[in-house]
Amino acid sequence: MNATKERIERIKTNGYELDFGSVFEQAFENYKKIVVYAGLMFLVFSILLGIMMMTGLISYIGAENLEQFSKELKQLSSQKVMPLDVAIPFNLILILISGFINPFMAGFYKMANCGEKGEEFHVSNMFAFYKLPYFTSIFMETLIVSFFSVGISLLFQYLGMNLVGALLSLTISFFAALTVPFIVFDKFNAIEAIKSSIIIVSKQPLVLLGLIIVAAIAAVLGFFALCIGIFFTWPFVYSMIYTIYKTVIGLDDTSEITQIGIEQN
Repeated sequence: MNATKERIERIKTNGYELDFGSVFEQAFENYKKIVVYAGLMFLVFSILLGIMMMTGLISYIGAENLEQFSKELKQLSSQKVMPLDVAIPFNLILILISGFINPFMAGFYKMANCGEKGEEFHVSNMFAFYKLPYFTSIFMETLIVSFFSVGISLLFQYLGMNLVGALLSLTISFFAALTVPFIVFDKFNAIEAIKSSIIIVSKQPLVLLGLIIVAAIAAVLGFFALCIGIFFTWPFVYSMIYTIYKTVIGLDDTSEITQIGIEQN
């Protein structure tokens, strides 16, 4: 059993202490080190992704059908509940897209790690988690968590209990918050990472919920800066989750993650 799994077993039995103020301060200090680079990376990636998705949509439905497609979207948005024959394929496509995007987003945890250590970070590092075994684990983790989260949300929507569905969906996402760091820093497979995240979160749910809510609120405030500010505030969420993981689990400086920057150059 490696050190991380031993630490998880001890936490399962004895729990752990987490100081809200200390973690927040560390996360903010980390965020200040990566904010400009991370914000620019997030902005450029979002623009390129938007162009790719729009190009794919136009190629699929045809430019001449865009107006009709827009009208159909308006009709669907006016309905309280999206028809199942539309909701299921639509959400499946979104889940698959998320599965392919999340290995890139995982690069922000590596960036946070480099920022803390004062190490140089390269653009190529953002694509490091598309290699095995990282990609498979992150992709599967995304599919599993999203399947339950989206599935429960849809179920309660059709039961006329939208708020309950939304809260349960957010709860699933909350308990899976540390899943990707377990994959990135300890090479856990999807199931191991999900189980481990649930164990860690369940031992200090109120403190962790408070930290993540504060980080999310700070990130959302970026919308007030001509909307573009969100690209520079959202990385704070990654700094927060990274700091929580580092504080609770700890990081082995000899692990493979520290070698990614070298391997990519």
